[in-house]
Amino acid sequence: MSAKAAKPRIETPFYFGGLASCSGVFFTHPLDLLKVRMQTVKGTGTSIGSVVGQIAKQQGISGFYKGLSAALLRQATYSTVRFGVYEAVREKLRRPDGTVSNASGLLAGMLGGAIGGVFGNPADVANVRMQNDGSLPADQRRNYKNIVNALTRMAREEGISSFFTGLGPNVIRGMIMTLSQVATYDIFKDKLVELGMDGDKVITHFCSSMLSAFVATTATNPIDVAKTRIMNSKTKEYKGLVDALLTMVRKEGASSLLKGWVPSFFRLGPHTVLVFIFLEQYKSLYINYKLRNMQPA
Repeated sequence: MSAKAAKPRIETPFYFGGLASCSGVFFTHPLDLLKVRMQTVKGTGTSIGSVVGQIAKQQGISGFYKGLSAALLRQATYSTVRFGVYEAVREKLRRPDGTVSNASGLLAGMLGGAIGGVFGNPADVANVRMQNDGSLPADQRRNYKNIVNALTRMAREEGISSFFTGLGPNVIRGMIMTLSQVATYDIFKDKLVELGMDGDKVITHFCSSMLSAFVATTATNPIDVAKTRIMNSKTKEYKGLVDALLTMVRKEGASSLLKGWVPSFFRLGPHTVLVFIFLEQYKSLYINYKLRNMQPA
């Protein structure tokens, strides 16, 4: 995610990661909603087609954008922090020759994901609940109107502690997601550049992001299913992350850990591609603007 080596190093704003993530979520929110709906269904036999048909029949096209305001706030908090911390730590660990080791990149990803998971948790709880509300019986729905209404009601009806429901799994997921998505993006991109691809070309960004999306989807899916179940539960059904994972395996089999993998990848793949293409373009525009306005020495 850097400019060509011949150019002077120019730091870009820390919030570009959050801005790129918000840009991407407009296109991929329906796929994220579909993933959540499939992950909260217990048992087997639910297909993507049946869930899509149910949403379209009961709620129409607008049903696929339930919880968009919460998703935007989540990206504005979670992704801004995780990308910002990742870039800051990565720069601190940069070697004298300007390179960053894979280990340093992975460490930066873990730290960024953990801190981002904390900041993004309140909006994430609201996001999961709003996305899944339409699948519940009418008398069990929370009927949050928007993200402000959701957070206000959560605080009033359940206390501020509800903002941190599922915090443990969310932090772990954030760590795994960022090191397997953001850090591996840089690793894959560096490898592709070594093979002769141009690091500033969109095709390089596309290939790097698709590879990182596959790794990230597979690595985070079990945690993601458990996190979604915990955040959506009204009865404190699970004692924690480990209990949720063990209960799922015991009652539904090991395959339950990969529930929603296909919609998750079809969401995370395009989302990762869009985020990194947006991010690279924002950075390129900013760097070129700075270079044009540099005063000669």
